[in-house]
Parts: sequence; C-alpha cells; structure tokens
Amino acid sequence: MSTPAIVLHDSVDDPYAELWFAEPPGFIALPLDALLADPGSPAAEGLRGAVAPLLDAAPSEPARQGFVAQLAQGQQILAALCQFGTVHCSVGLHRDDIDGSGAAAHLLSFLTITWHSTSVAPRAVTAARAVTSASGGHTHVACVDLPSGPATLSETTVGPTPGSGLPQLPLLQVHAHLPHPDCKRMAVFTLSTTVPARRGEYRAILREVVETVRFADPLAAEA
Repeated sequence: MSTPAIVLHDSVDDPYAELWFAEPPGFIALPLDALLADPGSPAAEGLRGAVAPLLDAAPSEPARQGFVAQLAQGQQILAALCQFGTVHCSVGLHRDDIDGSGAAAHLLSFLTITWHSTSVAPRAVTAARAVTSASGGHTHVACVDLPSGPATLSETTVGPTPGSGLPQLPLLQVHAHLPHPDCKRMAVFTLSTTVPARRGEYRAILREVVETVRFADPLAAEA
C-alpha cells in the first residue's frame, strides 16, 4: 500500500502564522490574497493573467460576461467573510461512492477557518460556551480532546433567505471550536454542504482536519 503524498503549502513557513493544519485529499484552497488584491497590484495583475485563458475560451460574449459577473460575486462573498475574521477557505469535491444508485455523484463542500475573540476563561469553558447559547441552534454537540487542546464539535442547519436567488436547499454546517492557548480567541473550523444526508462522512472529514491543528509550528518542534 502506497503512502499518501503530503504537500506542504508555502504558508507553512509564514513567520506570522497563528495555526497550522492539514487538509485531506479533495480540497482546494482559494487564494484569498490574489482574489481580494487591490486593483493594480501585482497580485491583481496575476489574477487577471490567470483568468485570461478562461475568458478567451468562452464561446460567446454573454458567456464571458457571465463568468466575470460570477467571479465578482464570489469576490464579494469572500470579502464579506474576511471582514468577520475568516482567514482560510477551501472548496471540497468528493465522489458520493456510497450512494448505492450505481452512478456516483460529485459532492461539493466549503471549509472555512475563522478567528473569534473570546472572554478570558479556561479553554474547555470557552469551547463549551460556543455551542450552548440558545440562539446558536447547535446540535450533535461533542466535547473532544485534540492534540491542540480541548474543543467542541457541533452541527447547525440553515436555509437561504426567500428571494435571495439562492437554491432553496438546507445547508448543513459542521463546526469545530478550538480555543487558542492564550485564552483570548478561538479558531472556528466550519465545513458546509447542501447534502445533510452525508453528515456522518462530513463530520469525520472535519474531525480528521482538526486532529492535525497545532498552535505552534510543528516543523520547528520536530527540529
């Protein structure tokens, strides 16, 4: 049996990184720095060059304009997430190989990491508070001990606002709340999908991710 390849992202050597983690196969990180770069900056010009072949390959001008509009809408959504402390976004694509229908479909998901400021308290208390508020609507709550410290896993299900133009599908969100050792903030990992029937599999994926989280450089520790 071959050992799965491990790919180290350039950010592993970022001196300003605040946490380290690994993603399983099937996830593609979105380049937030490039997608949200200031107009005229080198990063923005790099993005322009990257999408130019896609625009050139569009079959018609309406298709080209539609692509540009979708890209702009995606940038607006990412910018809004970053304003609320999101520092990482990944798109997940997996085959639904347990469908049983004989034709495995592709399942999409969206992984985010967001920092939240918290009141100073023991980390286990902070993790528990994050999922026990009456307005949060968290279900399937579990308190776990990870290599990075105490945490909680939970689920919420939300729906799009009527008239928003979004597909009227339930959105399952699996959360992991990991308080930082400084006891002043918390990293929230959220895996979202419109396939709530696969909640067990997505919960296992998120657990696999947060098991790898470290709040200190793991490469430096090994050295």
